[in-house]
Amino acid sequence: MLFMNLLLLIFVFLLSSLLIFLLIKYADKLGFVDVPNERSAHSKVMPRSAGLGFVSAVLITPLVLDISFFLEYYYVFLSILIILITGVLDDKFNVSPKIKFIFIFLATLILYFNNIQIDSLGNYFGFELAIPSFLILIFTFFAIAGFTNALNLMDGLDGLAGSIALVMFLSFFAIGWVYDDILMINLSTLYIGALVAFLLFNWYPAKIFMGDSGSLTLGFSIALLSIQSLHYIEPTAVLFLLALPIFDTFIVMRRRIQRGLSPFDADKTHLHHLLLKVKLNVKFTIIMLICMQIIFSIMGYQMHNANNTLTLILFALFFYIFLHLFDERLRYRKREKKQKKQKKPRI
Repeated sequence: MLFMNLLLLIFVFLLSSLLIFLLIKYADKLGFVDVPNERSAHSKVMPRSAGLGFVSAVLITPLVLDISFFLEYYYVFLSILIILITGVLDDKFNVSPKIKFIFIFLATLILYFNNIQIDSLGNYFGFELAIPSFLILIFTFFAIAGFTNALNLMDGLDGLAGSIALVMFLSFFAIGWVYDDILMINLSTLYIGALVAFLLFNWYPAKIFMGDSGSLTLGFSIALLSIQSLHYIEPTAVLFLLALPIFDTFIVMRRRIQRGLSPFDADKTHLHHLLLKVKLNVKFTIIMLICMQIIFSIMGYQMHNANNTLTLILFALFFYIFLHLFDERLRYRKREKKQKKQKKPRI
C-alpha cells in the first residue's frame, strides 16, 4: 500500500504541475483571469482557476493508476466533480450563491445516499446527542456548505488557503493511516501531491490563483473527509482539525452583525487581513496562520478520543481568545476612552 501511495503522490504532483502550467499559459484565452477590485490583495490581472488543474489531476490519477479504488468510491469522485464544475462556472461566469448551494446540495445528496453523513454530535455528560433521522441530510448539507464557504473565505492571500488545506489533508491522512481507512488515505494522498504542486505556483508572489474551482472543491473535500473521520474520532476533535476557517468565519460574521451589517457582506476583516495590517508582511502572515492551524491540528489529533464536553469547552475558550485577540476595534476604543478623559473638564 505504501508503494501505491507513493506512486499516486508522484503522479498527481507531476500531472497537477503540468495542468497548472498550461492554465497559466492559456488563462487569458480561456477567460480565467482575476481582475483586481477594492478587496483584492493584488494590483494586476492574474491567471486563476488553478483548481481546474489540480482537482482534475486528483480525479484523473486514480483512473490511471488505481481503477479499483476509483470504482469503489465512484460516488466520492462524482460529488467532487460536481463541485469542481460549479467552481469553474463561477470562475468563468460568476454564478449566484443560490446556484452554488444547489450544486453543493446535489453533491451532498450523493454522499448521503452512500452513508457519508453526520448522524451524531457525540456524547455529553453520558448522553449521546443523536441527530433525528429526518434532519440528518439537512444537517450534513449545512455542515458541508458551511465549511466549503469558510475555506473559500480564507483564500485571500497567496498560498494561504492551499497551505491551510494541505495541513488538514495531512491530518486526515494520519487518521486514515492509523485506522486503515483506504478512502481517507488515498484521497488525502491525492490532494497532498496536488496541493504541493499548486503551491509551487501560488506561493507569494503567486503566478496563478486557485479560484473558486479550487477553494470550493478543497472545502468540500475536507468536509467530506471530516465526516468520514467521525467513524474513528470524536466530533469535537474534528473542530480542532478545521479550527482556523471556522474561527475566521464565525468571528467575521459576529462582528458584521454587531455593526448592523449582513453577516454575508464582503469586507477586509478576516484574520489574514487583520494580521497583515499589524505586520505588513504577507509571508509572515501566511506562515503565522499556517503555524496556528498546525497547532490546532496536533491538538485535534491528540484529543481524538477525549471527552467531548471538555474538548468543546476548550474550543469555545480558543474562540473567545481569537475573538478578542483579532479585534481591530480595541485600539479605537482605547483612543476614544483616552480622548474622553482629556476632554473631561477639571474641577
